[in-house]
Amino acid sequence: MTKQLSDIPVSVLDLATIRQGNTIAQAFENSLDLARHADRLGYKRYWLAEHHNMESIASAATSVLIGYIANGTKRIRVGSGGIMLPNHAPLIIAEQFGTLEALFPGRIDLGIGRAPGTDPITSMALRRNLKGGVDEFPNDVIELLEYFAPRNPTALVRAIPGEGMAVPVWLLGSSTYSAQLAAMLGLCFAFASHFAPHHLFDALKIYKENFKHSLYQERAYAMACVNVIVGETDEEAEHLSTSFKMLALGLIKNQRKPLQPPVQSMATIWNAAEEAAVQQMMQYSFIGSKSSVKNKLQSFITSTGVEELMVTTHLYDHEKRIKSYEMLSDLFSKS
Repeated sequence: MTKQLSDIPVSVLDLATIRQGNTIAQAFENSLDLARHADRLGYKRYWLAEHHNMESIASAATSVLIGYIANGTKRIRVGSGGIMLPNHAPLIIAEQFGTLEALFPGRIDLGIGRAPGTDPITSMALRRNLKGGVDEFPNDVIELLEYFAPRNPTALVRAIPGEGMAVPVWLLGSSTYSAQLAAMLGLCFAFASHFAPHHLFDALKIYKENFKHSLYQERAYAMACVNVIVGETDEEAEHLSTSFKMLALGLIKNQRKPLQPPVQSMATIWNAAEEAAVQQMMQYSFIGSKSSVKNKLQSFITSTGVEELMVTTHLYDHEKRIKSYEMLSDLFSKS
């Protein structure tokens, strides 16, 4: 039977986006306000992504921000989408998320990624050296899982807090690599199709066909993240999306500025090659009125067969962003 949008959970990915003319503190306040609305509207998770050295993103200290959001909400699960494990010792992450789980039991998720979430120079600053980087990722994941295992008083190194805590661990990916590892370890898998669309179907196929049930997960469980902007009309949504398009263009040109206000036309801002590159990156972006977005999202769910959908929405106007999530929630609400 074909899954309907109302049949699957829908979640939120946030980067604590810094808007032009606003402060980092305002970005955090807006994230908490959005999380409270998401909690009320029935979204399942609210995840924050680790990035560094980017003027548009304030979620670098991801674990700290997760605590801030979890403390200000009631029901919604809060987690990382993701923690970039090559930047950290697995023990530190186990202790941080063990602490969060102790503070907010049953509401914490740990999504981990293999990329550094930044440039090579900043990666060096984070780790002081490149030993233990992406090539050690599978071993680091296994070490992290072991820290969450049941209490073992004989272990030489224990995560306290962390030990024996049922913190769900997800693997995040933008290629087939993490799909294979998630399948082998029997973990949930989330694909970053909101910025890396190319390997989505290959990754989902590899994950589902090779999944091995584990202590962590009985069945394969895949989530895909997409960009969504819902407006009162198709025209309003397209206008509002120019802020997102300028943000994406900045990533392509390595000119990462705070989120800009929308503009009437992108024609003078990008050339044909840049427009094509942005459109390619934005392949899984669903922009329009409620009816337009509903049809596009339903087609995406039908074609991918994902168990959960995660959405991220880059809008300059905070109230318009909240309104977009409100209108989107009308599409999956079961009430």
